[in-house]
Amino acid sequence: MKEPCLENRFQDRHADLLLRSFAQATGRVLLDGANAETLYRAPFAVLSHNTAADPVLTYGNLAAQSLWEMGWEQLTAMPSRLTAESAHRGQRDAMFAEMRAKGFISNYTGVRISALGRRFEIRNAIIWPLLGADGGKLGEAATFRDFAFL
Repeated sequence: MKEPCLENRFQDRHADLLLRSFAQATGRVLLDGANAETLYRAPFAVLSHNTAADPVLTYGNLAAQSLWEMGWEQLTAMPSRLTAESAHRGQRDAMFAEMRAKGFISNYTGVRISALGRRFEIRNAIIWPLLGADGGKLGEAATFRDFAFL
């Protein structure tokens, strides 16, 4: 799989945003000793999307790219709603509403679909807001370790 992140130092600024926002929202560390490269190569999925009316994915590490069976360029051009089949988007929307009300959630389970049509269930996902230094919302992110193909 081509790694365009090598050309931009593994998305340094966005990785910092992901790590800092995760710690602010949850009071925990996403990955011990993490930097942009270790986050990109982490053995668990990390994704984010922007604040557009129809949010587009802005980040997906190698684990996420592998699960969704697409490379960086395809993944980061995709509206995030398309990570789930239409029948599961209502549940996904409800999860984001809950996260926005609570600040973050750490127990989300939902069905997703890869670019090749493989369905999988993510379990115990943590969902949190991406907040800039001024507290302004820049997007939302998710991470999970536990999943199973259906």
